[in-house]
Parts: sequence; C-alpha cells; structure tokens
Amino acid sequence: MARRKKIYEGKAKILYEGPEPGTIVQYFKDDATAFNAQKKDVIDGKGALNNLLSEYFMSGLNQIGVPTHFIKRLNMREQLVRQVEIIPLEVIVRNYAAGTMSKRLGIEEGTQLPRPIVEYCYKDDSLGDPLVTEEHIAAFGWATQQDMDDILSLALRVNDFMSGVMYGVGIKLVDFKIEIGRVYDGDFQRLIVADEISPDSCRLWDIETGRHLDKDVFRRDLGSLTDAYTEVAMRLGVMPKTSTPVTKPTLIN
Repeated sequence: MARRKKIYEGKAKILYEGPEPGTIVQYFKDDATAFNAQKKDVIDGKGALNNLLSEYFMSGLNQIGVPTHFIKRLNMREQLVRQVEIIPLEVIVRNYAAGTMSKRLGIEEGTQLPRPIVEYCYKDDSLGDPLVTEEHIAAFGWATQQDMDDILSLALRVNDFMSGVMYGVGIKLVDFKIEIGRVYDGDFQRLIVADEISPDSCRLWDIETGRHLDKDVFRRDLGSLTDAYTEVAMRLGVMPKTSTPVTKPTLIN
C-alpha cells in the first residue's frame, strides 16, 4: 500500500495515517533499545518477527472476546490497527519476580508470586516511566475508577490467555506489559488493548532450562535476539520449524 503521512515515531515502531478514517498503519522497526534507550542497536528481522507475533497474540485475544486495536497484518512489517486514545500508562502484569521488581523488593528472580500482581507506570521516557499507584492515576485524571476496573479486568484476561498459550509450548510467562486505548462509539467509550504484544514487551523463559527468549537477551548480552524471537515464533507455529531466522525480509501483501 502507498506510504502515508507519518504520525509518530517511537523506539520500536512508526505510526502512519491509515487508509480510512479511524485507522493507523503500524510499522515495526528493527531497532532494539534497553534501559530507557541508553542501550541501542539494530537487529535484522526483529521488526518482522514482532509483527508476526503481535498479530498472533492480538488475533487470539480478539477471538476470545478481549478487544484489541488490531485489524489485520498488511505485510511483513506493517499492520492495520484502529486509532485509539492511549491512556498514558504501562500496565504490567507479573507472575514471577524479575527485573525491577526483584531489585526493588529484594526478591530472587524467578520466584513465583502468590498471585498475579498488576503494576502501573506513567508513560514518560524523560522520567524513566516511573511506577505510580491508583491514587496518582485518579488524582491526575489519567483514568477514572471505572477505567481502572476495566483495565485490571483486561490485564488479567490477557494474562490468562498468554500464560496458557505460552505454557502449551513450554514457555513460562514471567511478566508482560500492555497499553490500553480508548475508543468512542457515539457518546460511549470503551477500553481496548493497544500497541503490541511481543517478546519486546514480555519476559519469556523456557520452562525446562530457564533460558531467556525475550528482550533480556539484548539487555543482558545473552546471545542472539533474532534467534530467541525466532524460537518463540516457531514454537507457536507462526513460522515453520524448518525456517531460518527472519533477516531483511521482503515485504509481501
């Protein structure tokens, strides 16, 4: 499809004006960043893999009645999504202690939590996406109490779906983050899952070995990020097991 006006460029994606009102074309870049973009690199094929995997997860959520902004994949790097008003929060669901939670609370990485814990971070790169409470969210008007109830429900439903899917292919869903957007139907608004769901936004560990299959491979210099993401895609059947890692893919319709 013809390239349209650029709306926004972030660390991992570019958003373009969509072909119809209320739509956006989401382009997945090969850029990899960590530690609030203090560490950067370009990983051949990463964007194509994340596009395929996010399509897989978003389509699965749509099929079980969890609404998302995903409409369809256009080619190896682009997907058509519904335009939403993003709530300025990262919604993090943790099943096991890892990353910043382990550092904050002194809990050994890999410790199973007594129940899924949902955390919220204020989306602001210049501040390092600080952890916030529901009191902050209400006080500053980022979301209403009804919104927060809906966000919690969506986050836990995504967790149930993702945990089951990943367990079925021998992968432990340690944690993940999602973004939530508002869409309006006349005078009524509803909340839907937006942005992406991919190994960039999840911690995924092999159940047998504990091997990382997510962006921690890049953060911690644990090997090839492309190989890790390709393995996730192969286990899920998104790519055939005989495939080689996706590098410099040709755009196809």
